[in-house]
Amino acid sequence: MMLLPYFENPDILHVNTTPHHAYFIPFAKDETANQFARETSSFFTALSGCDWAFNYYISVKNLPDDFLTQPLPHKIPVPSNWQNHGFDHHHYTNIHYPFPFDPPYVPMENPCGHYRHHFSLSKQPNKRYLLNFEGVDSCLFVYVNQQFVGYGQISHCTNEFDITDQLNSGENQLDVVVLKWCDGSYLEDQDKFRMSGIFRDVYLLTRDENYLQDFFIRTQLTDDFNQAQIRIETQFVGQKQTIDFQLFNPQGTLICQQSAVDFAIILDNPVLWNAENSQLYRLVMTVGNEQIEQKIGLRHIEVKNGILRLNGEAIKFKGVNRHDSDPKTGYAVSREQASLDLQLMKQHNINAIRTAHYPNSPWFSEMCDHYGFYLIAESDIECHGASMLYVETPEQSILLNDPRINHDEKMRQQAIDNFCYFARNPAYKSAILDRTYANVERDKNRTSVLIWSLGNESGYGENFEAAAAWIKQRDCSRLVHYESSIYQHSEHQNDLTHLDFYSEMYPATESLDRYFSQPQSKPYLLCEYSHAMGNSNGDAEDYWQTFEKYAGSCGGFVWEWCDHAPYLPDGSGNVGYGGDFGDTPNDGNFCMDGLVSQDRLPHSNLLELKNVNRPVRAFRQDDKILIKNYWDFTNLAEQIFIRYTWKENGNVTQQGELTIDCAPKQTALLPLSLPEYQGKFTTLDLAYIAKNSTELLSSQHSYGFDQIVIYDRDLVRPKISQNITALLWQVTETTQKLHIENGIFSYQFDKNKGIFSYISKNGCAIIEQPLDFNIWRAPTDNDRLIREQWQNAGYDKAYSRAYQISWSQSESAVIIEADLALVATSKSRILTLKVIYQIENAGELCIQLNATRPAHLPYLPRFGLRFFLPKQLNKAHYFGYGDAESYIDKYHLARLGHYAVDISHYEMPYLKPQENNSHYGTHFVSLESFTIMADQPFSFNLLPYSQEEMTEKVHCYELHECASTVLCVDYKMSGIGSNSCGPVLKPQYRFNETEFNCCFYIRF
Repeated sequence: MMLLPYFENPDILHVNTTPHHAYFIPFAKDETANQFARETSSFFTALSGCDWAFNYYISVKNLPDDFLTQPLPHKIPVPSNWQNHGFDHHHYTNIHYPFPFDPPYVPMENPCGHYRHHFSLSKQPNKRYLLNFEGVDSCLFVYVNQQFVGYGQISHCTNEFDITDQLNSGENQLDVVVLKWCDGSYLEDQDKFRMSGIFRDVYLLTRDENYLQDFFIRTQLTDDFNQAQIRIETQFVGQKQTIDFQLFNPQGTLICQQSAVDFAIILDNPVLWNAENSQLYRLVMTVGNEQIEQKIGLRHIEVKNGILRLNGEAIKFKGVNRHDSDPKTGYAVSREQASLDLQLMKQHNINAIRTAHYPNSPWFSEMCDHYGFYLIAESDIECHGASMLYVETPEQSILLNDPRINHDEKMRQQAIDNFCYFARNPAYKSAILDRTYANVERDKNRTSVLIWSLGNESGYGENFEAAAAWIKQRDCSRLVHYESSIYQHSEHQNDLTHLDFYSEMYPATESLDRYFSQPQSKPYLLCEYSHAMGNSNGDAEDYWQTFEKYAGSCGGFVWEWCDHAPYLPDGSGNVGYGGDFGDTPNDGNFCMDGLVSQDRLPHSNLLELKNVNRPVRAFRQDDKILIKNYWDFTNLAEQIFIRYTWKENGNVTQQGELTIDCAPKQTALLPLSLPEYQGKFTTLDLAYIAKNSTELLSSQHSYGFDQIVIYDRDLVRPKISQNITALLWQVTETTQKLHIENGIFSYQFDKNKGIFSYISKNGCAIIEQPLDFNIWRAPTDNDRLIREQWQNAGYDKAYSRAYQISWSQSESAVIIEADLALVATSKSRILTLKVIYQIENAGELCIQLNATRPAHLPYLPRFGLRFFLPKQLNKAHYFGYGDAESYIDKYHLARLGHYAVDISHYEMPYLKPQENNSHYGTHFVSLESFTIMADQPFSFNLLPYSQEEMTEKVHCYELHECASTVLCVDYKMSGIGSNSCGPVLKPQYRFNETEFNCCFYIRF
């Protein structure tokens, strides 16, 4: 038996599947319905959750004609992806298709998996049996008892087959052939690891002969929100049946009972649903032998006067994009795994999710209804790879974001036309509409779904216009989004009538400023922004400030929630990214762009985003402390108490707790009086603590914090014991060196480099390599573009070179004056330095300098000193922003205070090594043998690796520790930003001065 060639025919999308319909699970009338425990229904027979027989073929051409009778030699868990079980290999690509662009054809060597499962069933008369596959990549051929049942595609939608006629009473054999690629794969070019197989649940539903196949719960609120109408439209297989409807309010009280085919009721003073208070009514429908339960949230989403409003209130999305992804289970994500994601999101002030770029499991949106999240539900459509087609240019291909096309309108239009290939091709209209139907029909009863998204990065044209028009006709109660509508192909004038947002990806905040410089009828939605790759999200606060500036800005969705990194097949326990699995073409570590790691450990990016998104903010106005409530529906008195702490020089002087009555979006006065100035650095710390526990948050959970600096005229200085005898220095000069000794300390100064090559105390080395000036950092993922400029300027190879050295000695110190520069082989001078070293008789070293930089050179990564210290010096105490890493544009996750660093337990926080663990705003840092201070707050990091090692290695588990502890003390470091896929670093965060002065003090 040969497979029919459905998989290369865009006119054949499904064979013998039931129509797309709402997701629900029927229970028997005498059972307690629980949609979160569907397996307890006697009408639900799980076929997954166990091993199935399996065989893998590198090509579907190798599938034998008699495959239905051949034994299968392997076992594989269902659900899973076969790449996680030793078949085929993982493949990561972002834009490029992993096969030739030749639609609708896919490679002749198209891998396939043959699955088989035996199950027993006591077949009952007058029943229908529906076989459900909730997710299969990329298409499936289904056979029951060696009879062909049907075919289906769309990886992330349910394919349901009525197999009543093929079933036996007793033993049954289910065979499923899954292909790695089909014509639908051209519409599934999402930025992800490409995995295959049956990755979501498979089950059998037993239904009555005449059964409720579909229903649509429609709700409508009056303009004053004092009344709600609920209507339910039903659709049956077979004869329509009378349904017994029961409606319970959120407190569980029965408030309505009707017997009808359809249902309608008007409620007075309804309880409304929102993400802050997810109150749900419970609807029970009893028909024949079945009981179907659904939760209903009453809410109204609209755009009014260019502003996004929920229940009349303007809202902003504090959102993330989320893939189904796990390093071990791949696309197969359980409720428990999804619950962990949702819990972490709640804990970090995330209120919205875009299902990127496909529908999640059908129970996921139910969880979002229950726990309170706003959803953009996205169709399983992305055709980004079409943008890689050939454009007439000296280069082979060109991307839409390539600056060259901005200077050639013909080239740009050709690139856009390529990008819109599927959006405008009539042969794919049915497929795009089918994927739209699948998305909408399955989740149309989910309260959390506020917006339907047509898909992602697929260009725009007639096919998407038809999809948007159909949605508005089918469900006018929700909004429609599609970012690629900004592209206009050459043979059509875009009709944006049915789209409710102006949407972009990764714009700079200045784009919002330009958009809102004139009145707008559509809100601005950032469906992707602040790319969270590696050490990132340095612009989170800037985006928040911009969102708040404009009522028509409805926030955005950070890309993305989690890193994607499967386990390597070598059993090492290490994970890998693109290229680590023999996959080509690949996009390297571009999949490592999450707020959490692949194991759901929060990166500092998520901590930054949490506090930026805190629902409460405090600020000082003259001698008053005011607090603003950024919740849309919650009074602060209901949800939090405020823990306040006064500190002087980081030490607590007073603390207490307050409860404040402050309505949503309003401001209130905190009853706190500012203390008198005591000549100390004074701060007020405010923590916003949950009063009550919820299912996802415990009481005492912190929603975030503020720290207000009251008096900052004095830097915090440590108490340093001055028990060192001041001895006069003995200075010996040679042609190469200055030797400066006093019986306790010994300094060696390199006259050729203008730096200290050796410092010791009582014969023990303090530095193990020369104390050099330092401008390089291990590039972050956001440095990927500027890195080339930095390296072209020689920043990664810079070293010091002296021109003029002079020295003098007074009764209290030796002073060395040095004219030097930072230079690099084959490059022009990077920095010109005038440095004064002053060595006090008690051993203190002061380094004062003036630096100039040619204006044409790129901005600096950093400037400071680098110490290679004895390995045992692996602990430090400091006063600065901590204890998480912090930078000039990424310090809202941290507070100023006293902290300790111990790198004996250090682990590189990013799979691809890069700059990390800096501490911004430091007043001093103390190690066992010395303390470093400056005239102004500075940054430092203490690491077991050199920046050269972190620059060279591509995986954290390849790093080799330096023989010394590496301490970098920076006068200034450039910010982090999010330029791995986003705007360039803002000028205010670049170290771009052409002249600067600084001074460091090292006290022993």
